[in-house]
Amino acid sequence: MRALLPYLALYKRHKWLLMLGIILAIVTLLASIGLLTLSGWFLSASAVAGVAGVYSFNYMLPAAGVRGAAIIRTAGRYFERLVSHDATFRVLEHLRVFTFSKLLPLSPAGLARFRQGELLNRLVADVDTLDHLYLRVISPLVGAMVVTGVVTLGLSLLDTTLALTLGGIMLATLLLLPPLFYRAGKPTGEALTHYRASYRQMLTAWLQGQAELTIFGASNRYRDEMEHNELVWHEAQRRQAGLTALSQAVMLLISGVAVVLMLWMAAGGVGGNDSPGALIALFVFCALAAFEALAPVTGAFQHLGQVIASARRVTQVIEQKPDVIFPDGAQSVPEQVALTLDGVSFSYPNQTQPALRGVTLDIEAGEHLALLGRTGCGKSTLLQLLTRAWDVSSGAIKLNGERIETLSEATLRAAISVVPQRVHLFSATLRENLLLASPAASDEALRAVLKRVGLEKLLEENGLNAWLGEGGRQLSGGELRRLAIARALLHDAPLLLLDEPTEGLDAETESQILDLLADVLKAKTVLMVTHRLRGLARFNRIIVMDNGEIIEQGNHAELMASKGRYYQFRQRL
Repeated sequence: MRALLPYLALYKRHKWLLMLGIILAIVTLLASIGLLTLSGWFLSASAVAGVAGVYSFNYMLPAAGVRGAAIIRTAGRYFERLVSHDATFRVLEHLRVFTFSKLLPLSPAGLARFRQGELLNRLVADVDTLDHLYLRVISPLVGAMVVTGVVTLGLSLLDTTLALTLGGIMLATLLLLPPLFYRAGKPTGEALTHYRASYRQMLTAWLQGQAELTIFGASNRYRDEMEHNELVWHEAQRRQAGLTALSQAVMLLISGVAVVLMLWMAAGGVGGNDSPGALIALFVFCALAAFEALAPVTGAFQHLGQVIASARRVTQVIEQKPDVIFPDGAQSVPEQVALTLDGVSFSYPNQTQPALRGVTLDIEAGEHLALLGRTGCGKSTLLQLLTRAWDVSSGAIKLNGERIETLSEATLRAAISVVPQRVHLFSATLRENLLLASPAASDEALRAVLKRVGLEKLLEENGLNAWLGEGGRQLSGGELRRLAIARALLHDAPLLLLDEPTEGLDAETESQILDLLADVLKAKTVLMVTHRLRGLARFNRIIVMDNGEIIEQGNHAELMASKGRYYQFRQRL
């Protein structure tokens, strides 16, 4: 239960809306109980009056009460659902934002041990499961307890013994059945959470790895494993459904016993009256209706095990301490950036071999550098260190002579633009994807930057309202790269880091992208990681890396004259 405390604390932000939902639920339950109780008494009293030959019977008041209770129940149910679900969605929104805000500082070090599918499942499915806490546990339990108290107090005005008997049975049911079914359902709930996460992770991997699985003939075997996992998941769901049916059967049995007991006791007299007449129906129908308020409670506590398991899974991620901590405060963003790397070394966690070994490099403001080397030589790692995705193991990285550890996150992000190798576009409009880089940019500025990078044709049909779809599937590789450059220009940072911007492009498109970079980024400091050799003569310096070290550097002419590693690369073209 302790795993739920941090999330219960988040509910305080919406406490008034949640309380209103509970109050409306209680009003609805009481109206439902009042409707059935009053209707049962009214019909019985009318029948008794007719049999006894009573000609003066006030039917107007109870009839009005029945109508009033029916109207209150209908309206109360509507507004209770409206308020409760609105409150739940607001809580879920808060939980998602809270969870995601905890995940961001952990990336990438704290999230490296989690697979993408597993992280997605924890962020979406496990957080969604936490809404059961209010809708299925807190609200029904509070409502049932209040209803028990009100029913007992109300019936005690007619007969204390009968009221205490019914109230005692209801209270005992509330105290005994929920813990009993929580214990019975806890293993199944935890298993459901585990199997659901495992299946979704396998499904995500299967969808992403279709090509590789098919090429190596492992698609059928992987599909069989996934189907086996699904069958186990279904079996856990069947066990939980069986427990739900059992809880409902037990509740029906207890309510039946309570009704029979009320009938037997009321028949002996109510409030000292040996001929209670229609009051017998009042107690019987009140017992029937009152147990409807208790019905959701036992089933709700079966889901508590699943909620707790989901809370633990989310907590396991968000309670990690970030490896990279930024200082508070804001500094001014420089107009130009000079970079200094002084003996930078770095090793990934649990790796024996360092990714970088004593890298020392001075980059002047406005200088354009290309980082060249084989895959795994440390090029992309160097870019990640510049953005403080990781902190250096030893040495120092400085921007304009100031260590980057002293810069706030906002300042560092404002000083650097990154064009990644894999460009991500959201399933949204062209405008929304561009505004990620500069939320305050006008439509005129967005159109201007698209024209600057040669994407005028994207404005032809729907303009900035054009829907790009998931991942921008209708765009070519070159267009995706140009969009990434457009976002970098909108961000307008003095330092630009490019990670394989021409990877996977044909020669003509690659040449166009390099010409574009040379044209639009003249005044910026540029560091481009690549293993392609086309267009490197445009750069002020070329840095050749191998095994985490800089083995040679210079411009194109100098490196060709020295006939070192760069010269050997060129000879293989």
